[in-house]
Amino acid sequence: MVRPPPRDNWEKLVRATLKREQLRNAGQGHARHPSGIAGAVPPSLAQTTNVDLILQAADDIQSEDPNVARILCEQAYTMAQNLDPNSDGRGVLQFKTGLMSVIKQKLAKEGGVRIDRNRDIENLWEFYQRYKQQHRVDDIQREEQRLQESGTFSSTLGELELRSSEMKKIISTLRALVEVMEALSKDADPNGVGGLIMEELRKLKKSSATLSGELTPYNIVPLEAPSLTNPIRIFPEVRGAISSIRYNEQFPRLPAGFKVSGKRDPDMFDLLEFVFGFQKDNVRNQRENVVLMIANAQSRLGIPAGTDPEAHYKNGKAAHSAWRNYDDFNEYFWSPACFELGWPMRTDSPFLRQPKRAFKRTGKSSFVEHRTFLHLYRSFHRLWIFLALMFQALTIIAFNHGHINLNTFKTVLSIGPSFAIMNFIKSCLDVLLTFGSYKTARGMAVSRLVIRFFWGGLTSAFVTYVYLKVLQERHNNNSDNSFYFRIYLLVLGVYAAIRVFFALLLKFPACHKLSEMSDQSFFQFFKWIYQERYYVGRGLYEKMSDYCSYVVYWLLVLACKFTFAYFLQIRPLVKPTNIIADLPSLTYSWHDLISKNNNNALTIVSLWAPVVCIYLMDLHIWYTVMSAIVGGVIGARARLGEIRSIEMVHKRFESFPGAFVKNLVSPQAKRITINGPSTQDSQDMNKAYAAMFAPFWNEIIKSLREEDYISNREMDLLSIPSNAGSLRLVQWPLFLLSSKILLAVDLALDCKDTQADLWSRICRDEYMAYAVKECYCSIEKILYSLVDNEGRLWVERIFREINDSILEGSLVITLSLKKLPLVLSRLTALLGLLTRNDPALAKGAAKAVYELYDVVTHDLVSSDLRENLDTWNILARARDEGRLFSRIKWPNDPEIKELVKRLHLLLTVKDSAANVPKNLEARRRLEFFTNSLFMDMPLAKPVSETLPFSVFTPYYSETVLYSTSELKKENEDGISILFYLQKIFPDEWDNFLERIGRDLSTEDAELQENSSDALELRFWASYRGQTLARTVRGMMYYRRALMLQSFLESRSLGVDNYSQNNFITSQGFESSRESRAQADLKFTYVVSCQIYGQQKQRKAPEAADIALLLQRNEGLRVAFIHVDESTTDESTPRVFYSKLVKADINGKDQEIYSIKLPGDPKLGEGKPENQNHAIIFTRGDALQTIDMNQDNYLEEAMKMRNLLEEFHADHGLRPPSILGVREHVFTGSVSSLAWFMSNQETSFVTLAQRVLANPLKVRMHYGHPDVFDRIFHITRGGISKASRVINISEDIYAGFNSTLRLGNVTHHEYIQVGKGRDVGLNQIALFEGKVAGGNGEQVLSRDIYRLGQLFDFFRMLSFYFTTVGYYVCTMMTVLTVYIFLYGRAYLAFSGLDEAVSEKAKLMGNTALDAALNAQFLVQIGVFTAVPMIMGFILELGLLKAVFSFITMQLQLCSVFFTFSLGTKTHYFGRTVLHGGAKYRATGRGFVVRHIKFAENYRLYSRSHFVKALEVALLLIVYIAYGYAEGGAVTYVLLTLSSWFLVISWLFAPYIFNPSGFEWQKTVEDFDDWTSWLLYKGGVGVKGENSWESWWLEEQMHIQTLRGRILETILSARFFLFQYGVVYKLHLTGDDTSLAIYGFSWVVLVGFVLIFKIFTYSPKKSADFQLVLRFLQGVVSIGLVAAVCLVVAFTQLSIPDLFASILAFIPTGWGILSLAITWKGIMNRLGLWDSVREFARMYDAGMGMIIFSPIAFLSWFPFISTFQSRLLFNQAFSRGLEISLILSGNKANVET
Repeated sequence: MVRPPPRDNWEKLVRATLKREQLRNAGQGHARHPSGIAGAVPPSLAQTTNVDLILQAADDIQSEDPNVARILCEQAYTMAQNLDPNSDGRGVLQFKTGLMSVIKQKLAKEGGVRIDRNRDIENLWEFYQRYKQQHRVDDIQREEQRLQESGTFSSTLGELELRSSEMKKIISTLRALVEVMEALSKDADPNGVGGLIMEELRKLKKSSATLSGELTPYNIVPLEAPSLTNPIRIFPEVRGAISSIRYNEQFPRLPAGFKVSGKRDPDMFDLLEFVFGFQKDNVRNQRENVVLMIANAQSRLGIPAGTDPEAHYKNGKAAHSAWRNYDDFNEYFWSPACFELGWPMRTDSPFLRQPKRAFKRTGKSSFVEHRTFLHLYRSFHRLWIFLALMFQALTIIAFNHGHINLNTFKTVLSIGPSFAIMNFIKSCLDVLLTFGSYKTARGMAVSRLVIRFFWGGLTSAFVTYVYLKVLQERHNNNSDNSFYFRIYLLVLGVYAAIRVFFALLLKFPACHKLSEMSDQSFFQFFKWIYQERYYVGRGLYEKMSDYCSYVVYWLLVLACKFTFAYFLQIRPLVKPTNIIADLPSLTYSWHDLISKNNNNALTIVSLWAPVVCIYLMDLHIWYTVMSAIVGGVIGARARLGEIRSIEMVHKRFESFPGAFVKNLVSPQAKRITINGPSTQDSQDMNKAYAAMFAPFWNEIIKSLREEDYISNREMDLLSIPSNAGSLRLVQWPLFLLSSKILLAVDLALDCKDTQADLWSRICRDEYMAYAVKECYCSIEKILYSLVDNEGRLWVERIFREINDSILEGSLVITLSLKKLPLVLSRLTALLGLLTRNDPALAKGAAKAVYELYDVVTHDLVSSDLRENLDTWNILARARDEGRLFSRIKWPNDPEIKELVKRLHLLLTVKDSAANVPKNLEARRRLEFFTNSLFMDMPLAKPVSETLPFSVFTPYYSETVLYSTSELKKENEDGISILFYLQKIFPDEWDNFLERIGRDLSTEDAELQENSSDALELRFWASYRGQTLARTVRGMMYYRRALMLQSFLESRSLGVDNYSQNNFITSQGFESSRESRAQADLKFTYVVSCQIYGQQKQRKAPEAADIALLLQRNEGLRVAFIHVDESTTDESTPRVFYSKLVKADINGKDQEIYSIKLPGDPKLGEGKPENQNHAIIFTRGDALQTIDMNQDNYLEEAMKMRNLLEEFHADHGLRPPSILGVREHVFTGSVSSLAWFMSNQETSFVTLAQRVLANPLKVRMHYGHPDVFDRIFHITRGGISKASRVINISEDIYAGFNSTLRLGNVTHHEYIQVGKGRDVGLNQIALFEGKVAGGNGEQVLSRDIYRLGQLFDFFRMLSFYFTTVGYYVCTMMTVLTVYIFLYGRAYLAFSGLDEAVSEKAKLMGNTALDAALNAQFLVQIGVFTAVPMIMGFILELGLLKAVFSFITMQLQLCSVFFTFSLGTKTHYFGRTVLHGGAKYRATGRGFVVRHIKFAENYRLYSRSHFVKALEVALLLIVYIAYGYAEGGAVTYVLLTLSSWFLVISWLFAPYIFNPSGFEWQKTVEDFDDWTSWLLYKGGVGVKGENSWESWWLEEQMHIQTLRGRILETILSARFFLFQYGVVYKLHLTGDDTSLAIYGFSWVVLVGFVLIFKIFTYSPKKSADFQLVLRFLQGVVSIGLVAAVCLVVAFTQLSIPDLFASILAFIPTGWGILSLAITWKGIMNRLGLWDSVREFARMYDAGMGMIIFSPIAFLSWFPFISTFQSRLLFNQAFSRGLEISLILSGNKANVET
């Protein structure tokens, strides 16, 4: 068999590609892609030539003239050959080969006819002329000229032009033809065609706006050349803004050679470009930015128109104190020293110079981020001093039995020295923690530190000395000797007065202005000493009413806290403390080193320590309770939760139009509608309100249908009629009126009373009355429109008689109500024919009318009226002659058609619509939207006066759009994403199939056969995940809403024959050029896809999906960082560009701006830089930051202009700088974990934020739906700090920055944005670890320090407990357990618990109980749940709130919250101690899969398992050696919370693991875990594959000497167990000498040596294997014999053996921890391999302890069933087939 040559194969491939592209372009549902070879033009060619444009034109005209298409392809090939003759560029060779094959195909299609290329230019010219004439291009150019001169749009313009996209396509083709003609005309006859072409080119150059304007890249405003398809330049405010920046005579003259880009006049930006040498695209970007700002300001005001500095941060692993970060440069910029840099910048500046010696630090600006917990004291010293002084005072009062006398008063005054000393400690910390910035800090700042240090030292020494003298005087018992006491009072009084004076002056709002006004140097000096002046944070005070609000709040909280502390924590401990201190010498059961001769000091410490811990953190508990109460009250006042069910929506629907018009309709739209002819004669405004409400409501319902939340039937039922017709009553949606007519007929049939009684019964249901009225009026109008002549007379007579009888109250006499069903049946038959919209059925319809006439005349009306009608001459003659109703007028009027369709549904829909819509998400959205209509919000301004805004979304490499393969890919259980979604959202799947016209039984494979359906399927699935496609769709609703609002406001732009008397409908608003232009003027959406350029280069699927989103969304812009790697020279640095692109008419990326960056912008975590580089491309006054896992809804987008008006509303002393927005977490609908997380997050983003904003005034920026004052922030540091590691939680720093720059952060809950959250335990743990680590870094930051220092005391309390204080209190909750149990272990080991209990029956159990109960309640999440419950009550109602809370408890939410407590504690503590905070990718997929045991072990071993086993050991020690007076009951009560913590931390990952107790999964997990545990690591082996690699990764956080010392100190606690246990053995008896402890170490070393013998590797002793085995056998026999002998001949008992194991296990872990800490020493000693094997043994043992209960429970099948119900109760409640997902799909597929 002969193989075809390679070129033939290539040509076949090209032809197949062309065919596939044509088929794809023929499909519906997505935008047009660049087809054929045009889509494969290499970037090196596309950037410098129009090859792609020419090839696309060739493809477009192929069907019209193949010969011309061939000419264009040949010219494109020539251009490519001329540009890159050697094909050096990437992909150029392949492109040329493919293009040559395409040309050959085109030649082959001409049937072998000889081609005369000399005629090419003539053919091209003739085609050009025909093309222009065919598409009327000259007419378009003339119209453009008229447009530019008049500045208005003509009503005939739409007749001259095609649709915008088609017009752009025509111009694109013309431009390609012109370019090719120009190239070929050089060889043409100048007296022939060549001359004609040159003349045409001269004309085009004189007036080429049309050809250039439509194709010149622009972002929003086509400034370079006018555009017919974008009328934005015609807006008066835009024209005025362009005119205002135009070059005028006052500016210096530009040089003659300066070239102005585009077809525009010079402006001031050209001058800036010329003078400063700015980049062209940078200038273009700012030109448009300024034009839009001026234009929007005019429309709103009604003005008429007319060296790499961070190169040494070692990828974020270096200490923060060793390198300059974002804040250092920012502070340097705002200092006078910045001017020393000069321009151009001096690279030899001292600030930019690197240290010459390696050990020297880079000088910081003024603040050094040393890694230490001491920052907590330094930043919030006022809080700790206050708590300490109050504890001291309350303790003194308690020890004086509550008696307040002079002696007690003198003792309480000891708080004076305490206060002075603690202030001095703060001054010492200032001096110590500023080390590293003394050389570069401002001299005044250093001077202040020194002055405060010496002043603090002197005052503390003096106050302490005087107070000691006071104590001496008191001990002398001389009442006259009070000299020092008076001096002390005087000193304290003066000092306190000075402090209070400055505090009031600097913090009290009413006095703050006085301090600003005073310019006395003496006064300014003391004010400077009291509070340093920064370049930020000056004037952090609020107005008096706000100040009083949060002061009262905190006074109530503090009153509750200290009352609780005194009566339940401090006073109950006084008596036990006195008794213990006064006890005689006690017998210790071990060798005591401290307390024996020191009044049992450690015993007292162990008693007080847990209580003190709770005292320090329970202020947060009281804050939480108070915030829940206050937040609930504020929410109720804001009318949240008034509409909380679909039934309430039904009941209150009548009031919606009025509320909507009041808040969401601009005055301009109200004026247009109310003055319209359709409402001038209405009896009231309800009809007008309904008419204005209808288009908006219907668009909302339409969006729900597009999102597949409702079906077609539900859309018909939910849609409201336009109410624009002549029917003189309000027409409500059918879901309110369905079945009401049938019920009314039933009432009429049962009626035995008068007309008034019947109407009274009907009116009990107001919507039934509406239905009856509408039905009656509609029948009259429809019949009147159908018939004429005698028929119309009959209709008029019948309805006149009925109306008269209604007025007389004799309807039940005039009509025979029993015949109503018969009449309705005839009427229904008639309407059924009319709804089919087929005029051929007119004869049948006429017959139906006659039957209706017959029934009405002879059955319905009374006998008297029947006789009158029968004897009516006109009617009788027509009936006898057969003319009566012989023909009808088929309804063509849209209003009559709508009435017919609606009346037919009214009469035929028999089912109640009380459950419409059925979908829970659709219900929730409609409930919230309708409820928000009654909440307070600013009134809407017209779109033209609305603040312009941008939406900003950072994206890296997350899922954009699920591919077909991803949807079909099955996991290990046989579950695909598509299968999962079909089972979780079954109703939405049915609605999707209905929308695309498919049967409900359609298989997935059938959908893949149609490209359009396959694409729609991808979008349907992606819109249910946390994807970029979902976010883009949601954010583009803003544009759609603005277009709709603008269209309905009918803004006049000089359009001919425009009349405001025409009633405006929403039909066609999306194709309105004026509305689109107005929306573009007000809204910009930029997605910053950081690596989009790299994704395109490697042809990643994400790049294609982003391009698809660009094509589907006209207003979408994508910014990215482009890396120019065109050069292969390694010595040449890479060049980085910030680029902005949009989709052009061919579906390709069109570059709008390309701005060169000074270097690699990624210096920090990536996300901040991703936002910072692209923020210049945003527009407007406001900026909403949106994460890529968020969503939005059309109905919420309609309220955006109301929200933007909040920037001008009264929110305190300062206007808002950030508008907080409510979030709805949409990922909590299935699993219990997702529900817990959703509820917790919802509580935080609603109730908590509500209280933070008002009354506390400390709301920051905690998420990404907030709306920033863009101008405020881009001129004050931006919205993202980008320093590596310390700014890992970059969002909250925007709030810090805004507050420090005197901004104001508010919160608003009448608008919401969707938010996705993590749904699996591992995802949640990673997210909480990231946030906790971020808060650990915040502790070190200067922002926290400055806010903690500059806020007044009460605002500082609010700030602390809602930021880092929350994590400090969380950590204190866990530390309380440790401190309590180690204290109990000390008492148990020392034997003092029993001794003290025998001598003192009371051990302070009341205080311990109070402390431990408070700790337990915090631990299990009760106080986390308090705001949650309040939110439930507010928005769901009391009964649902109680039910939800009970359900959460039954689903073990307490276990989840306890486990979460450990996660936060671990990551927060580790970050502050060692660093290591990092972004943790949680994954945003659908988590219902089973997580392997080894994966859970890797994630939670060090954060939870180790700590839980340590607590378990302490509890075992307590139960083994401790003494409880009440026996087991006391033990259980004291240790219940600790045991709960142990169980939660050990087993929560497996309790919340789907199929965690299924036997088969358990077996597979064990095999996987053992393989992982025994697998050797190596270079490149990841921790998920090998225990050794994971073990090494877990040690990476220990990097510094300080960290090693801290780890050593913390590890010392593990040696307590062995020290205590050895003295409790029966073997040791009563001997308490240290030798016993020393001998235990000898035994331990012996066991270690034995272990080494048994684990010695034979590979290292190949010649000694027999001897080694013999030795192991001898040792084994000897060990058993030794143990038996010791037990037999000594006092060593069997329990002693277990006790020894209990002692040696923690000791071994302690040794292991020290060995890991000092890894370098172990390596040098050659012990590292042994350490690794010991560590492997410990991990194996821990794993077995955890795995054994799981394996045991897996034997029982009902455990797995119970767990599934526990995890997926929500799914079971909704009747979902969750069992199919859990068990796997494979079992459900026939084989």
